[in-house]
Amino acid sequence: MTQPGSQDIATHTPTSDKHRGLKARIYRVLEAGHSHDWQSRVFEGAMATLIILNVVAFTVETVPSIHDKHAFFFRIFDLFSIAVFSVEYAARLWVCTEHPPFRGLSLTQARLKFARSPLMVVDFLAIAPFYFSFIFGMDLRVLRILRLLRFFKLARFSPAFNTMLRVLARERDALLGVLIVLIGLVIIAASLLYLVEGDRPDSQFSTVPEAMWWAIATLTTVGYGDVTPVTAIGKMLAGVVMVCGLGFFALPIGIIASAFMDEFRRQDFIVTWGMAARAPVFSSLNPGEIAELLSVLKARTAPPGSLIATDGERPGALFMIGAGTVEIRDVDRPEISSVVLEEGQYWGARSLLTGVQGESALAVTMCDLIVLDQEDFRTLGRTRPHLHAKLIESVRQAPDPFKDAPPAEKMSGGATPPSD
Repeated sequence: MTQPGSQDIATHTPTSDKHRGLKARIYRVLEAGHSHDWQSRVFEGAMATLIILNVVAFTVETVPSIHDKHAFFFRIFDLFSIAVFSVEYAARLWVCTEHPPFRGLSLTQARLKFARSPLMVVDFLAIAPFYFSFIFGMDLRVLRILRLLRFFKLARFSPAFNTMLRVLARERDALLGVLIVLIGLVIIAASLLYLVEGDRPDSQFSTVPEAMWWAIATLTTVGYGDVTPVTAIGKMLAGVVMVCGLGFFALPIGIIASAFMDEFRRQDFIVTWGMAARAPVFSSLNPGEIAELLSVLKARTAPPGSLIATDGERPGALFMIGAGTVEIRDVDRPEISSVVLEEGQYWGARSLLTGVQGESALAVTMCDLIVLDQEDFRTLGRTRPHLHAKLIESVRQAPDPFKDAPPAEKMSGGATPPSD
């Protein structure tokens, strides 16, 4: 008889493990790519370059002399781009079940839900016109214009583009309010000029819609000059409209600029919060205490091969690794081998409490760090003594990263390697 669970055991083969490993790796590159993962960086850079080249090709292709001369190469490039974008789209659908929100769903449910996400809709629209052209008779010019949809795929690979879209989405109510006010100003300015000059025989403002073109050009301070008021009252009204335009068209700029600053502060907060919440040394703190601690934590990056120290080379700081790899060496115990620390680990607990530099640290890869230096630690003691006392207890109980480190290899002559 078949033992319970034997079917699961039978299907769990090295091949299935390899399949799951490949799927997880592709998911990491496509959807969970990290800035320190070279494969993710190469993929994102290559895709962003291909998208930009598609936009450039669309622009150049509209010049008849260039298109006629190089039509074959434009066609080959378009087919290559469609193939790459199609494979990318299919691969994203395949690995979408690795997303934590979709892991409890069936394969069909997860993929249908994932395909309806905004970025996947953009990816679909970037390739759909090509395939629709075989089904429906489409004008070639229309097909070329629809290729511009590929430009919006940059939102997936450009953090700045993504930030801009989030800012516009978050401030949509305020921007809509400003738009309504500006439309009202255009209508009012056009109506007033129509009343002032609309009854003249040679008037260019005989109707409100005709006057609206002048109002838009004036309020935006573009001032084409193709239609202008000729009466004294009309010119005075135009001056008032110009001044109003300067003030009201500055409103959306101010809203967007302020929203960008808030977005950058929010991103810094989220990054620092995430790293602090994962640090074992802060595991005894509740969310409210971690939020208080963020006021004295600093986020830093360290390029590969750089020595990591506090600002101004002042000793006494606790370093936590959000991402990357760091090699540390105990300067007081050169006989102990160096230790490699990775994401989630930390060093400098003894240094933070004593103010004496205990370790030298070298960034092996690009690193994201959060730092609590001794000066900010003292500030915490003055402003939040309860949190300071709790943090001291946690730091004192922090394990020694060199506890299990093997002895340093002896050099010729019996000397140990010099400390960094």
